Amino acid sequence: MFRHRGKSRTLIHNLKLASLLSFVAGIVNVSGFFSVKQLTTNVTGHFAFFADEVIKKNFNEASVFLIYILSFFIGAFVSNLLIEAVQKINTRYINIIPVTFEIVILITIAFLGHRTIIQNANLIACSLLFAMGLQNALVTSISNSVVRTTHLTGLFTDLGIELSQLFYYRKQEQVKRLKSVIKLRLAIISFFFIGCIVGGYSYFAFGILSLLLAATCLVIGLVYDTLKLRIIILKRKYRY
Repeated sequence: MFRHRGKSRTLIHNLKLASLLSFVAGIVNVSGFFSVKQLTTNVTGHFAFFADEVIKKNFNEASVFLIYILSFFIGAFVSNLLIEAVQKINTRYINIIPVTFEIVILITIAFLGHRTIIQNANLIACSLLFAMGLQNALVTSISNSVVRTTHLTGLFTDLGIELSQLFYYRKQEQVKRLKSVIKLRLAIISFFFIGCIVGGYSYFAFGILSLLLAATCLVIGLVYDTLKLRIIILKRKYRY
């Protein structure tokens, strides 16, 4: 899921990765919005708010939205910086470091408490946007830009285009490839939606501790990858 990169990736690898991380993004999206009343998985809306505040000459408020945007950007930058740096040391840990970084951020925020979060709402929003920037850059790098899990605007655009192409593509190979891509888009959208629903219910039940569910999903993904790698290594040793 996390291990395979480049040409070694298959539809199954991308489906597993997309399902897990879009579910996590859905939880973070709802938990962030309920706790600090801000969008915390993408920056599209923040550009509109930024422009609105600039036009009204509310430059202090505008600067806050600019910082939100930069937080997501810096998260993406740091994610790839870590990937490139770790790749030179040990390729096995390329994906583990950024995911672990994201897990630490989510767990830390989950245990801050309601009062602390309210008093530091902007910092919490920036931290969650940074974490989602980390995740989005990581999944984009792993899947060669095939999978993106933190926002749906582009996904719905691509899905609309690809569904329309089904009416015109006739070659079996083209149709098969197109159906695979559509299946991937639908998986991302579905699990993001499920993550939002689950995140909403868990937030109303446990508050910001709902982020622990997102962190747990990431831990399970890392453990799954590690165990699978060890099983593959053991099988190879057994064969020889």
